[in-house]
Amino acid sequence: MSLSLGRMKVRRTPKPPPDPEGRMALVEHLRELRSRLFKAVGAMVIGGILGWIFYSQLFDLLKHPLDDAIANLNAKRALDAKLTFNNVAGPLMMQLKVSLIAGLVLSSPVWLYQLWAFIVPGLHRNERKWTMVFMGSAAPLFIGGILVGYLALPKGLNVLIDFTPIGVANYASVDVYLSFVLRLLLVFGVAFEIPVFVVLLNLVGILSVARLSRMRAWIIFGIFVFAAIATPSTDPITMLLLAAPMTVLFLLSELIARFTERRRRARLIAQGIDLDDIERAGRLDDD
Repeated sequence: MSLSLGRMKVRRTPKPPPDPEGRMALVEHLRELRSRLFKAVGAMVIGGILGWIFYSQLFDLLKHPLDDAIANLNAKRALDAKLTFNNVAGPLMMQLKVSLIAGLVLSSPVWLYQLWAFIVPGLHRNERKWTMVFMGSAAPLFIGGILVGYLALPKGLNVLIDFTPIGVANYASVDVYLSFVLRLLLVFGVAFEIPVFVVLLNLVGILSVARLSRMRAWIIFGIFVFAAIATPSTDPITMLLLAAPMTVLFLLSELIARFTERRRRARLIAQGIDLDDIERAGRLDDD
């Protein structure tokens, strides 16, 4: 008995239709994560290449707050302060570091979108409508925080350098100075993402408005403690430049979370779901 292989038809298992709620299997989640990471890293690499090309302009931009602080102090007293390299590989390593940080900042709209796009399938269809709102606020807030940190730098550096005793030179290492500046700018940028994370945690059901209200005073207190630790100087003005916007953004995020939770409750009521059971379960979780 012979078989005609050319006429044989292989039956393939039909591909299951996509879940309307966006649920995926574990393997699909891993593939999605790999794809998102590849796109985010690719955007960072492109941004890093641009940072390498425009390194001279970026270096002058980062050095400008120190030059302003030194000029302000020289108006009051003579101060011998400047930046120095203390090893032969320092210039190369500094250019690599500045280029990488520039790539992180320039690619922030891309990697923030990839982060959100990975989380979105786990949300309900109505909650996915907030994608454009998220993307329209996350990247500007991150970049805005970096700008606020840059504006606060001269004041903080002025206070720190003013501690230099009279007759003593202050030759700061370029590596130490730029590491300090870049770390501070990133702290400001991440700090301004508070409303994004608060709204995100509320959307996925981890952080309720009731819990936010109970923790409001402690969160604001923690914001001021964080600002006091993260800012470069001991003066209250620099601290307030970070703490005040963070507090306003947190209160704004609480209002947004309250609005979205109210809409979610209205949708559940329309579906005939008993909210009393959900609230009792939430109180048990809080306890």
